[in-house]
Amino acid sequence: MTRTDPIRFAGAPRTAMVLAAGLGTRMRPLTETRPKPLVEVADRPLIDWTLDRLTETGVRRIVVNTYHHAGQMRAHLDAVRPRLPAGVELLESHEEDLLETGGGVAKALPLLGDAPFFVSNADQLLLNGPRPAAEVLARAFDAGRMDALLLLVPMPYALSVGGTGDFVMDQTGRLRRRREREVAPFLYSGLQILSPALFEDAPAGKFSLNLLFDRAIERERLYGVVHDGAFVAVGTPDAVRLADRVVRGRYDRIG
Repeated sequence: MTRTDPIRFAGAPRTAMVLAAGLGTRMRPLTETRPKPLVEVADRPLIDWTLDRLTETGVRRIVVNTYHHAGQMRAHLDAVRPRLPAGVELLESHEEDLLETGGGVAKALPLLGDAPFFVSNADQLLLNGPRPAAEVLARAFDAGRMDALLLLVPMPYALSVGGTGDFVMDQTGRLRRRREREVAPFLYSGLQILSPALFEDAPAGKFSLNLLFDRAIERERLYGVVHDGAFVAVGTPDAVRLADRVVRGRYDRIG
């Protein structure tokens, strides 16, 4: 993390959540003795790369949920707090049972406040293009039209990911799911801005954010914006090695 003054502009969310509670089963054996967010890419834990993406855009409060090897996560959060930009608050939201992505965010809502906030997975590597990735999101977010805005990666640039994509986007940025036997051009990166309104009537306990995304699609309030830097989904040991090569070979953007 850098201690330089973060980029700031009107309208950027000042709170964020990092989803760091998962078991990381596909990352075994690396996650047998540590949580997935502490797996290292280029000698840095994955979660530190995520914290960089958030703090450089002016976020002042970051909530991290914990479950798997929670003690290690807590110790790491204690260690990185002094290295964050001045004034950034780092909080833990511990789960006694796995709540999945939607349940984890819902549990943390009292810490996230009443305004839209960033949510980021902790198992992806996002490197900035011409502008910081979180800034790209924040400048495109419009609370009047959107309940959620997802950062998307064009499938040819989604390193370590195969398959048929996640979303189709129209000319206004509105999203729909890939249909059966359809190839979608965009992958969901794991970084997004969510409105608290998205969680109205959300179920109690464990549920996926995908449930709320589908509700937003029905209301025509799920949107996307395209990431213009490098992206690696770091879900397996092979992907860790790929991410390490990407960072060491070309830090700033896809060439």
